[in-house]
Amino acid sequence: MSAVTETPKRGIDYKWMALSVTSIGALMASMNSGTLIIALPTLLRDLHTSLLTLIWILLAYNVTQTVFVLNGGRLSDMYGRKRLYVLGFSVFTLASLLAGFTTAPSLLIALRAVQGVGGAFMAANSSAIVADAFPKSQLGVAIGTNQMMIAVGSILGPIVGGWLTSLGWQWVFWFNVPIGVVGTVWALVTLKGAAPKDARDPVDIWGNATYAAGFALLMIGLSIGGIQSWNGVGRYILAGLAFLVAFVLIERRVKAPMLDLRLFKDRSFTLDNAQVFLNSIVRFALTFLFVFYFQGAKGVDAVLAGIMLGPVAVGLLIASPLAGRMADKAHPRRLIVTGLGLTTLAMLGFATLLGSHTPYLLIAALMFLAGVGSGLFNSPNSSLIMGSVAPDRRGVAAGVRTLLMSVGSVVAIIFTLSVVVARVPRDVMLKVFSGLASNLPDETLSPFIGGLREAFWLLTFVSAASLVLALVTPRTHTIAAHSPQMVPGRGD
Repeated sequence: MSAVTETPKRGIDYKWMALSVTSIGALMASMNSGTLIIALPTLLRDLHTSLLTLIWILLAYNVTQTVFVLNGGRLSDMYGRKRLYVLGFSVFTLASLLAGFTTAPSLLIALRAVQGVGGAFMAANSSAIVADAFPKSQLGVAIGTNQMMIAVGSILGPIVGGWLTSLGWQWVFWFNVPIGVVGTVWALVTLKGAAPKDARDPVDIWGNATYAAGFALLMIGLSIGGIQSWNGVGRYILAGLAFLVAFVLIERRVKAPMLDLRLFKDRSFTLDNAQVFLNSIVRFALTFLFVFYFQGAKGVDAVLAGIMLGPVAVGLLIASPLAGRMADKAHPRRLIVTGLGLTTLAMLGFATLLGSHTPYLLIAALMFLAGVGSGLFNSPNSSLIMGSVAPDRRGVAAGVRTLLMSVGSVVAIIFTLSVVVARVPRDVMLKVFSGLASNLPDETLSPFIGGLREAFWLLTFVSAASLVLALVTPRTHTIAAHSPQMVPGRGD
């Protein structure tokens, strides 16, 4: 496979403009997640829908993003990152506009899926655009800046989401539109067509089809089983696993696979991405569980609940840019180990101390610790992954990392929710998830609190596993030795 490489414009002005484009995208995506999560209890009440349908309004975006993100990375390597990024921004914006006009849960799920397609094209290219524009010596700072914008969006998302929900849940979607229009236009006029291209390779149709079918069927089966009943879901799970096995077999044989399995011959690359998957489970589950703890068990309104979620994002906001700068000057793996250690301690604190009357200052301190841990982990980890591959594989590498983050977020919702739901009577569960449980006595809420603590014990073990992986990860990457396209000296 040949590769035609365009010379990226690396002037100081361009690299910072490119970073501003990806920062707008990171801000919009992170705010979208926070605003919708805080609105879930209102959606459950206003749409008169089931808990499973409500969860799929949230999951549809993550599942679709997971399905398309690898293909987005591959297509960007073939046709250029600018085209895919602009397309992603515009699709996300249009779907947000339409989502606010529907009151049918099924149509809302479909539009969330369309949002996920746009989000996949953006996410698959964001890190690669930054890596193309910046020299390797500044890559940590650049990625840290993007992580800082994610933190800002994480702070603003729940707060703004609470305010928007008070106006009507539709504004949670319409709020994305002006940001999306600005981001689309700015990306169109700013980004350069600097990505390596090889459009002669065919699109991996069978790989895409088997992966999409396998992952979607697996998630449908697990969500139905975890939330409603495991009766009859075996066929979904077995069919999903069969399609995923077929996907791996196909990817080992096709000329231009959507997932280049040769990347995983490098043990460091594999373990770095495994840490991404495990850490994303912990990070997403933390916010998801506390939305229902604050609005359900504690009975606070959406605005205050959004503010109370702030310490996680504040910790992320403080730690991300610092970690980015430090990763360019010191060994990033020390930051990764420290960050995962702090996150594990925070999860252990929630598992042992959380109760119906736990002081908020203690909860906020543990949230802040978890946010700092994620901030110390994300930037160095992303920098290591993106700096380890040649320019013509950055789209795929970014796609792999985003894929694992998306899978982690889906797993976080399904499994933590199934742990909590298993202990809670159905009538109590619906009141908690509708935000109407504040008048229930402690003994009625105790199964929900017990379920939360069990979920946090699970997250403690998951975070500890990511820490162990970080400790055993080799300090050097050898990807270039495994792939003829990955020639040393072609990167920064």
